[in-house]
Parts: sequence; structure tokens; C-alpha cells
Amino acid sequence: MQPFPFSLSHLWQRGCEFLGTSTSIMGGAMTWVSNRSLVSAISNAGGFGVLACGSMIPDLLAKEIQETKKLTSKPFGVNLITMHPDLESLIDVCGQYKVGHVVLGGGLPQAPSVQRLKQYNCKVIGFAPAVIIARKLIKTGVDALIIEGSEAGGHVGPVSTTVLAQEILPQIRDIPIFVAGGIGRGEAIVSYLQMGAAGCQLGTRFVCATESPAHPKFKKVFIRAQARDAVVSVQLDERFPVIPVRALANAATQRFMKIQAEVIQRYDAGEFDLKQAQLIIEHYWAGALRKAVIEGDVENGSLMAGQSIGLVTQEQTAQEIIQELILQAENFLSSLPNTQARTYKTPK
Repeated sequence: MQPFPFSLSHLWQRGCEFLGTSTSIMGGAMTWVSNRSLVSAISNAGGFGVLACGSMIPDLLAKEIQETKKLTSKPFGVNLITMHPDLESLIDVCGQYKVGHVVLGGGLPQAPSVQRLKQYNCKVIGFAPAVIIARKLIKTGVDALIIEGSEAGGHVGPVSTTVLAQEILPQIRDIPIFVAGGIGRGEAIVSYLQMGAAGCQLGTRFVCATESPAHPKFKKVFIRAQARDAVVSVQLDERFPVIPVRALANAATQRFMKIQAEVIQRYDAGEFDLKQAQLIIEHYWAGALRKAVIEGDVENGSLMAGQSIGLVTQEQTAQEIIQELILQAENFLSSLPNTQARTYKTPK
């Protein structure tokens, strides 16, 4: 039997078929958080978990993939950073262990990397912060796109999710597109599906999952935080670029401002050359994410979080989170006037 044309199953059918899942909810790949435990739990709950490779060496990634496969027989993906020095070897690991989907992040994927993955029968997903890049990635051979707005946690671009969705979804229909950034409820998922998205990616919503390896202190801070607490790092001087990162403000973010000011003052006084000064600023956050997520140092570590953090109010299993999102989405759809349902046409 075919699903009702305006049901949730119909709206995200394209995404489910692409991912091989029963829901089109992707788990955002979060370094130190998206490990075998959380990823397998998301996949077992009907979503699509994505391992965060981060700075892993090939042997570590191989072990993490193997351990994840012991915990789930469902599809899951791997996120690789395009700037990783061992990218080709990491791609080979994904191919060797028959990873079905690979998300290439942290920069514009190059055609050789995409083609190398496709030779292993991997479906390749890229990030598109603009229409022109989306079209370029399609020509490169990617199989799907993620458009992630500035409301997301971690490294972010300058444009909001709602604006990106309006710019890209009506123009790009060739391949599935997943929307990310600031999404924490089922109603928001429905709204993007109605605009033509194949599904959505959520990261912050899963940080406090029971299966997440995040330290109890880290989770406690997340549960207490509000949307306004997740702020983007500030750059004091254009000579010293700061990669925009959205995280919860804490003692470390305040100290980062002081470090920038001191380094700039000492550079202007001739104590450092430009490269030395830039390196001091760039290296400030080295190891800070692990310090917070794994060690629980929530004052001196980095508390990367999206603005949907205000919707994280308790620790729940991944199963409970996904079921809650589905219930919210279905309740929202059932509340729509019949005239709206009759006249709406799902984009192909």
C-alpha cells in the first residue's frame, strides 16, 4: 500500500530510500561525541548515525567502524574531514569495511576524493553553503547534500538555516538535500520536508542521549543552557582570523578574548612576527573540545553547541528522542487544515 501523499512517511520517503532507514533523521557528526555507542543507538532507533572521524588515524577509524558494526546491523555513515592529511587512506578504510555513506566536511571536497569513494560504491554527501557550491558539488559527483545554517554548533558559516533553505531547496532538485542547523523539534523537520528537503540532520539534540559518551558535567551544562547561551566566537582583528565556532560561553571563551587582545598588543609592540602571533591564537583551543566532552572540564574546555540547545531539557535514549521527534511531526501534520493538505504538492 502506498503511503498517504501528505503523511510523514511520504514526505521523507526520498531521504529514507537514500539512507536505507525508516526515518530521514541524520545524526550530526560531532567530534568526541559521535562514537560507536551513540551512532549505533541512533541507527538502531531508525535514524542514520554518522561516526565523526575527526583527527583519527586510519587504524583508529577502522576499529571504530568494526565496533559500530558489532552494535548495529542498520546503515550508518562516516564523516571525513577533507583537510585530513591521511584522507586517501581513510577513504580506503571506509571502502575496505564497506561503509555505505561518507560525509565529506571541513572544506570543499575534491573530485578525486569523491570518485575514489564512488569506486568503493560509497554514497558521497557534501556540505553546500550556497547554490553555486551545490551545483559545483553535483558536477563533482556527490550523491546528496547537507545545507547547514549558522544556528548549528561547532564550525559555522554566516547564513541562517532558514535563508539557506529558501535559497537552495527550490533550485536544487537533482539529488537529495538534508537540512541542518537549529533543528530540535518534529515540526521544524516537517517544514523543511514540505519545502523539498529529503530529511534533516540533528546534532545538538543527541548530545545528551543516554548513549552519548559526553561527560555527565558536559550534559548537565547542556540541559541547563538556553539558545542565547550558544554564541559564535569573536574575532578582534582581521589580521588574526578566527574560525567562527558556535559554543556555550564559559571561562575559556572569556579568556580567549583576553588572549587575542594581549597577542595583538604584543604584535603591535614588535614582540612577535605575524605568523607567531597567528599561531598563538590558532592553537588556543587545541584539545579544548576533548577537555570538555570527555574530561568534564566545562569551564576551560570548548562547549560546542547549536542554538537548539534550549530544546534539550533532559537525558533521553536515542530511541526516545527519535520517537519524540516523530510524534511531534505527525501531530503537526494531523493539525493542518484539510484544504492545505489537498492543495499541497510534494516536490519531485
